[in-house]
Amino acid sequence: MPASPPLRQAPAADVHRHTQHPVAPTVRRQTGLGSGPSDHSGRTGVDIAALRAAGARHLIQSELLSDVVPAIEGPVFVRAEGAEIFDADGRGYLDFNSGQMCSALGHNNPRVTAAVREGLGTLTHASSVYFNAPQLLLAARLAETFDAPLSRSLFIQSGADSNEAALLFARRATGRTGIGALHLSFHGYTDVTRAISFAAATPGNGPAIPEVFAIPAPYAYRSPVPAEGEDWWRPLLAIALDLLDRECPDNLAAVIAEPLVSAGGVIEMPPGYLRALKAGLKERGALLILDEAQTGLGKLGSMYAYQQHGVVPDIMTLSKHFGGGLPISAMVTTDAIAERALEGGLTFGHSHSSDPIACTAGLASLDEILEEDVPAKARAIGARWLAGMESLMQRFPIIGDLRGRGCLQGVELVRDRATKEPASREAQDIYRDCLANGLLFSVRGQHGNVLRFVPPFCSSGEQIDRAVSILEGALARHG
Repeated sequence: MPASPPLRQAPAADVHRHTQHPVAPTVRRQTGLGSGPSDHSGRTGVDIAALRAAGARHLIQSELLSDVVPAIEGPVFVRAEGAEIFDADGRGYLDFNSGQMCSALGHNNPRVTAAVREGLGTLTHASSVYFNAPQLLLAARLAETFDAPLSRSLFIQSGADSNEAALLFARRATGRTGIGALHLSFHGYTDVTRAISFAAATPGNGPAIPEVFAIPAPYAYRSPVPAEGEDWWRPLLAIALDLLDRECPDNLAAVIAEPLVSAGGVIEMPPGYLRALKAGLKERGALLILDEAQTGLGKLGSMYAYQQHGVVPDIMTLSKHFGGGLPISAMVTTDAIAERALEGGLTFGHSHSSDPIACTAGLASLDEILEEDVPAKARAIGARWLAGMESLMQRFPIIGDLRGRGCLQGVELVRDRATKEPASREAQDIYRDCLANGLLFSVRGQHGNVLRFVPPFCSSGEQIDRAVSILEGALARHG
């Protein structure tokens, strides 16, 4: 179909500039992405050089494929299935990033794909002012998975959105404005969530929102207090609460935390810490918000990570694989908090909040998680992965610590196990080596020396073993 004529005649200079573009005609002529790959391998006949040139010239790419390799230098992906993703040359990679953690159910999960395909022919979008059937079904179905008193959900698009909503609801429900967050935390890249994402501090963005306070994370491997005994973390928590008392007297609304600090270095919360934190906050009239974007919905081997800590948060946020690869997130809270926050009128959301198609994907994802017992799969994958890592740790002194649970695992690299000097350069070399040999993961942590692996729930034993083998080869060459 020919293009529609312009509404006005462009000046001659504009016509010349647009019609003489050196890349776009090549991309239009040679790209087969619109109709899918030409064979099962994923090869498309795309002029990758032209695509890269177009991307470099026209695309704003601020998000990095990792902290080591800019996306514009990495592979160009065209197809994915299960735990593997394929580039335009037909080369497959084990995706142990699970996309951006959003494809943890597996790329193109059949249940989610079928539900979305049907939904696209039924109801794609409806005004968020009104209810739609998938939204109501999802709210009811999701509520069945919570522990009391959690019961109410707000559906939005991203993890950052849900965290913004959580902070807003906490402030409205308490009538206070102060927010605390762990010093290695990451909660998003909006202005509000960037202010509480100390693991991703980026100077030059202007002043952060006021009344946000960092408290020390209980990082056992690099603790400023000796990590000895079961209660080693109690002095750190006492310091954290004292800091909040001094910095935010009688005005603390909430503390937000990840049950397992992911981007900050795959740092596990020690047993008892979150329960004691909530008790301390309750004494001060403040709320506990748990960001379960990267830990919830089966990832760590239980439906929600808070269940492993014997504590129910006042507010919880969900995203990532909640939509099976489509964008949807949730802010979850109690009846009491929701009602207090809504008193006097409160609006939060966007044009695509509670979109029927996103809620349809969420329903299918939830069915997959529950009916396929995804938490059990995560436990099995985590056990097999840990066995492989423990074997490598015995052979490679560069591995200083192993952390994580289920399908969220971390390997901290050090140059000396005694001094724990971060092996940051080596982590970059190992990342590049694994990328070249078909294994995707991320490099994270405050020193850029923690390898983070997020294998999809559908990963087979052979795929886990192959990933371990690829990492073994990289460690042998660079460790």
